[in-house]
Formats: sequence, C-alpha cells, structure tokens
Amino acid sequence: MASALTDKLSRLVQEMRGQARITESNVQDMLREVRMALLEADVALPVVRDFIARVKEKALGQEVMSSLSPGQVLVSIVNRELAATMGEGVSDINLAAQPPAVILMAGLQGAGKTTTTAKLAKHLIEKRKKKVLTVSGDVYRPAAIEQLKTVTKQAGAEWFPSTADQKPVDIALAALDYARKHFFDVLLVDTAGRLAIDEALMAEIKALHAALNPVETLFVVDAMQGQDAINTAKAFKEALPLTGIILTKTDGDSRGGAALSVRQITGAPIKFSGTSEKIDGLEVFDAQRHAGRILGMGDIVALVEQVTAGVDMAAAQKLAAKMKSGSGFDLNDFLSQLQQMKSMGGLSSLLDKLPAQMAAKAGQVDMDKAEKDIRRKEGIIQSMTPLERRKPELIKATRKRRIAAGSGVQVQEVNRLLNEFEQMQTMMKKMKGGSMMKMMKRMGGMKGMPKF
Repeated sequence: MASALTDKLSRLVQEMRGQARITESNVQDMLREVRMALLEADVALPVVRDFIARVKEKALGQEVMSSLSPGQVLVSIVNRELAATMGEGVSDINLAAQPPAVILMAGLQGAGKTTTTAKLAKHLIEKRKKKVLTVSGDVYRPAAIEQLKTVTKQAGAEWFPSTADQKPVDIALAALDYARKHFFDVLLVDTAGRLAIDEALMAEIKALHAALNPVETLFVVDAMQGQDAINTAKAFKEALPLTGIILTKTDGDSRGGAALSVRQITGAPIKFSGTSEKIDGLEVFDAQRHAGRILGMGDIVALVEQVTAGVDMAAAQKLAAKMKSGSGFDLNDFLSQLQQMKSMGGLSSLLDKLPAQMAAKAGQVDMDKAEKDIRRKEGIIQSMTPLERRKPELIKATRKRRIAAGSGVQVQEVNRLLNEFEQMQTMMKKMKGGSMMKMMKRMGGMKGMPKF
C-alpha cells in the first residue's frame, strides 16, 4: 500500500534515527520532508497541515527516555499521528438492527463497488456467520446486474434478481421484502455510480437511503484516485450520513493519499481495505497496522493471519508426522507444500507485509520468476501418475519424456524437480532422531553459536 509514500517516509525514519537529540531545528527539517512526502502522495492540504501541527507540538514537548534515542521518539510520534489521522484502531461493521440489517454501498463508477459488495458478503458469511442477500440497483451500466450475480455466487451468498427497466427504489424494496420473508441476516444493496458526481446520482441514492433506512452506508473509494477521492468524499458526505469507508485497490502502485485524507474529510471511519482482486481480498482496516506499513515497519500481524488462514492444519500435521518418522515423504507431500504456498496468496503478497528492510533484501529475488517456478513444478507433479508420485524411483527416461510433454516443459526441468525432491527427502530423513543438530553443524549453520 502507498509504495511511494512508504519509500519516502522509510528513508526519513532512517535519517531521524541518526539524530543525537531533539531540537526545534531538526524537528523542522524532518517535518519539511514529511510535508513534501505527504503532498506528493496526494494527501489533502488541510489534512497535511493538521498532521504536521500535531507532530510538531508533540515532538517539541516530548521528554526522551534514556532507553530511547531522539530519532526513535520522533518515529513513534509520526507513527501514532499517522494512525490517528486514519482513525484509531478497528471500526467493525454494525449489524445491530432487526434482521435483515441493510448495508448501502455508495461511490463512483470504477471504484470497485460491485466486487467489494461480494467481498463484503464473503466476509460476513465467513467471519460473522451471517446469511447474506445481495441486490443491484445499477440499472444504467451494461452487465452490472449480471456482474453482481457472478461475484455473489463466488462469495457463497444469495443474489436477488433485478432488471434494467425497473426503478432502483422498487428493486431495493422488493429485495428487502424477500430478505425479511426468507430470514436473511444482511441485505447488501449495490448502487449505481457515475464517472463524475451529478445531481441525478445524488438524488437517486438519497431516495434509496430514505426508503431503506440502512444500518450502514459505506462509501467505496478507489485508493489510487488521490485528490479526486477527497472531492468525491466531500460530495457523498454532504448527500448521505456515511457510516464508514471501504478503500479499494490498496495493493496498487498508488500514492496513498486517499487513505490519509478520506477519514478526516468525511469524519467516517475506514472499515475495510481491498487488498487484491480475489473474492477474499478484503481485510478489516486497522489504522495502527496500516501506519506501520506506511512507515516501512511491515504488518507482521496480518502476515501471521494470512499464513494461518492459508495453512491446511491436517496436512501440516501429517507432514510433521512423516518428518518425525523420517520416512514416507513423497511427491504428493511436495505438491502439497507448493499448493499451500499458493493458498497463502503467493510470495509477493507475503513480501508486502514484511518490514521494509527485510522486504528490500527479499525483493532482490525475482518474485514473478519464483512464483512461475512454483506453478511449473506443480504442473510437472500433476502430470505424473499416482503411482509415480508415491514412488519417484520408478521415473526413468521414458516416463520423464511423457511427464515433460504433459506439463509443457523440457526433460531437464523434470530432472531438476526430481533432484530438488531427493534433496528435500534426504533432509527429512536427517531430521529423524534429533540428528538435525549434526546436519546443521555439517552445513556450517552452527558457526558462531554458543555452546551449551
């Protein structure tokens, strides 16, 4: 998220850490650079002024503890005020209403409202265990209704049909009546957007809001819009009592100004952020964690959550048992490890949540090439028969040619995979019976470590 802003502030953090003590002079120098970084990131000028004033006031009045350097104190102040600008902590979705709880999705065309509606449906089903119905009131955009139908099915929710010749208010009221009669917990209403703010759009969404009386009115905004996002946010805030914001496309190469501006401009909390185009690419927005990401501190909590969610615990336990026994590790297990890496969102998704220094080192590896290599290996193993996966020793020249042809690679690629598998199998056997320490010594892994 906000890669350009992250790069600039990360460099400032490193420079601040080298300061010997806090003075008005070095605070001014630091704030000048921060101001430029924020303005270049398309953060609204009033937000920048307020942010700089708060940081300056707290930095100059801050006592430096003996255990901290002045640079560390300044970093902590910037981190805290970034979080405060985006909203303190987590603001959960409000479902405290007589079912069905109605959630109205608002925003301009192209912000990702329809996909975000389905993502939110999936979140409510999986995290809140709710029965969810979606409906589209977008009777203007070609295929908008069918798009919602498709993504709703992917999310595992139910879709209420509508047609382009109906009026949006009639569609929404019919969906609400259906949701009541069929005991749905939540009704998500996807509304029409425009390429720019106009009177017709605002009049229509005001009418929808009055008819539905939603418990949540969520403003969906493209994080890559910059200053346009602030102007749009103001217009929607004046037209509707917004209860929350969803930032989309936060994984893009954006300047990141929207995340720091929309909350303060609208007064509504950021509740979710879209992290990928996948249907599960929506995460609860935590201001403190996002501030850490912007400052290049990473988001280790999100990384752990992502890994935990993507790991098949039964398969992991099965592999652990095989490692303990030192036998039975086959190509099916190797394939399982590759697939679990994919289910965690891939290498680049994990890298995005590492602290800047670690990510920079890992970034020296060509991630696209590494992920293609994983997919290639997966294809090779899937071209093998079940017997070949269990007994790789059966794979001789004729079988190798057949596997290579089936997976669209050269025979050398098959040989390379089998060599990697044999090395991993050997390592697994050496882990048996506590010989891991001996193996590490042979590899030189124990050099410089203390003796016990």
